[in-house]
This record gives sequence, structure tokens and C-alpha cells, in this order.
Amino acid sequence: MPAVSKTLIEKIEALPAERIAEIEDFVDFIRLREQERSLTAGAAVASAPALAVVWSNPEGDVYDAI
Repeated sequence: MPAVSKTLIEKIEALPAERIAEIEDFVDFIRLREQERSLTAGAAVASAPALAVVWSNPEGDVYDAI
């Protein structure tokens, strides 16, 4: 276990139980946010080829000059 993780665990263990519950909620929030960011990035990568067809066409060139 990395030293940073060990130090963090020691600090958490020194807190009262109600504070540990708050930390658990916060960690869950961060993990969910990271998961959502990962899904959004994956969706962008997956949709890029389909959107490239829409973005790269002669009719749309007029908008590139704007």
C-alpha cells in the first residue's frame, strides 16, 4: 500500500464515526463523477466517426468560414 494511502487511512480512522460516513459519501460522489466523465469521454470517441460524416461535407464548408 502506498504511503499516501496509509496516511489517509490513519487520518480517517482517527475521525468520529459520523465523519467517516461523510467521507464515504464524498468518496462515492467522486467515484461516480469519474465514472460519468469516463462514460462521456467514451461516448464522444464512439460517436466521432458518425459525426465526422456530418461535420465533413461540402455543404457545411460555408459554416467553417463563420
